[in-house]
Amino acid sequence: MFSKIRIEVDRELKAFVRDMDARYRLSSISKLLYTGIKDFVLRDGKRIRPILFIVGYLGFSGRKKSGLYRSAVALELLHDFLLIHDDIIDKSDMRRGKPSMHVILQQGLGSRKRLKFDGKDLAIVVGDVMYALAIHAFLSIQEDPARKERALKKFVESAMHTGGGEFIELLCSKKEFSTINKRDIYKIYDLKTASYSFATPLTLGAILAGASSGQQGLLYRYGISLGRAFQIKDDIISLFDEEKKIGKPALCDLQEGKKTLLVWFAYHHSTGKVRSRINEILHKRKVTRRDLLAMRKILVDSGALEYARQQIQKLINQAENCIAFCGINRRYRMLLSSYAKKLLDT
Repeated sequence: MFSKIRIEVDRELKAFVRDMDARYRLSSISKLLYTGIKDFVLRDGKRIRPILFIVGYLGFSGRKKSGLYRSAVALELLHDFLLIHDDIIDKSDMRRGKPSMHVILQQGLGSRKRLKFDGKDLAIVVGDVMYALAIHAFLSIQEDPARKERALKKFVESAMHTGGGEFIELLCSKKEFSTINKRDIYKIYDLKTASYSFATPLTLGAILAGASSGQQGLLYRYGISLGRAFQIKDDIISLFDEEKKIGKPALCDLQEGKKTLLVWFAYHHSTGKVRSRINEILHKRKVTRRDLLAMRKILVDSGALEYARQQIQKLINQAENCIAFCGINRRYRMLLSSYAKKLLDT
């Protein structure tokens, strides 16, 4: 069923791009603006957020309302908006195996010289446009106005919290590991990933379907646990998989000095010499392949990799306990469990 939902989401994304130009005449404002958004939005992706939104809705409503999939598209647009800004901050030139938005726009500027702006400046504006488009799309579902208002507030709150997560992650990257605890890392995970990628999409669907506040709370906790597990898994992939597979530079997380659960555990379960090496790598101006291999060895030897895998399983178990009592339709509960296993390869 998830494959069918994804197919419908992709179809709706294509329809949205067509309607976007017809409604807002973006191509007449700027062909570069329109083609940039079109290329970025229609790239292949997991579509996790719109899928979970739809499951959250159908799990409590049982029937599809007009505009449901167009509202789901808003979650993908919000994701793309955040990715565009994230790539600028991370100085990443690749996204989903293709050039980042700021690279596309820089190429669109050609060889013009003496400009007071560049592709990154334009990409910030494109991200802002996409956020506005996301809000407009979210209101498409034909549902109770009071529920739509509550859901929209939650949608905006999610964007704000994700920005807050990005903000504190950047500040945290400059801190020494000796001053950071596990709670600090999970706070970043919750704000930047777990809430907007898992907990909020599910809860938004449930709000629109009329789920009770208690049901929404349990579903949100389910999403937070699942989101934490997903982020830990992503941290492992970012450090141990190769660039071609992950669609972004393999050295990205180390270059940014990210404080992940993996590296946090290794730091606090290593000797002073190894701790110094960890700090050296995370604070280097230019991280090399040799540094990546050294970090991989540290993570394995310290037991950090095994610890992270154990945490993933623990979080999955916590998630299952939450969803068992949230009142969602059994069919969709089983679908969520199978989808989570697929995402986390468990």
